[in-house]
Amino acid sequence: MLNPRELAHSKRLFVIAGPCVVESKECLQDVARVMKPLCASLDVPYIFKASYRKANRTSGGSFESLGDEKALSYLAEIRAEFDVPVLTDIHSAEEAALAAKYVDVLQIPAFLSRQSDILRAAADTGKIVNIKKGQFLAPDDMQKAVEKISPSEKPYPVWVTERGTSFGYHDLVVDMRSLVMMRDSLRRTDNHRIPIIYDATHSVQQPSIGAQSGGKREFIAPLTRAAVAVGIDGLFFETHPNPSEAKSDAATQLPLAEAEHFLRTIVELHDTVQRLTGNA
Repeated sequence: MLNPRELAHSKRLFVIAGPCVVESKECLQDVARVMKPLCASLDVPYIFKASYRKANRTSGGSFESLGDEKALSYLAEIRAEFDVPVLTDIHSAEEAALAAKYVDVLQIPAFLSRQSDILRAAADTGKIVNIKKGQFLAPDDMQKAVEKISPSEKPYPVWVTERGTSFGYHDLVVDMRSLVMMRDSLRRTDNHRIPIIYDATHSVQQPSIGAQSGGKREFIAPLTRAAVAVGIDGLFFETHPNPSEAKSDAATQLPLAEAEHFLRTIVELHDTVQRLTGNA
């Protein structure tokens, strides 16, 4: 199995992809069956993702979980069956130890990126911590979040993910400068590099449109191309066999049938950028 800790030293674009939330074991398997061989064919490291519970929903009537233990056990089965590392979100300090029993990477949702107790509880598990940049934060603010668990004198494996910034009401904008600013503000040594990841699907959301969040799926590909051109280490996106029937983020998940064309284009562009910038 891929060791995700090695990705901080890799020049290959790595991919984090899967459905937004654990809806069923079959949905998870359908996505993993496509994404693992696809990433292998492109020679890019792959991490499966799905939230075992969605604590931050627009409506109180929206789907949240099949049940914590059940959903986490499904993620553990995907990890074993497909021999892939798995990422999931946590929403409180108390969830960290539970989720860490089943997955390889703990993700801190954007709205919780400043919550010191959650960050520290995630790091206490010994798992990699992926911090989503809050929609309300400037890119250099992420240095403060990272240093809560990974100060220069005692580095800890942390990743940072851009997922858009609040822009007026019910909209997000991606400032591509933020990718450069986060990389510069988080620059450490070659032995402790903090990967910068772009979230291709949450970045095109339109939060809280009516009873649920909406989004502009048509901007996934062009914004991802822009992010790759600026320079990223990892790509995060949510994908579903039938997004219109997804229980969460139906408007922005990439149809699984489109994942191959999307990813092949992005990987080719990333390789070209690496050559042109002398990083290949």
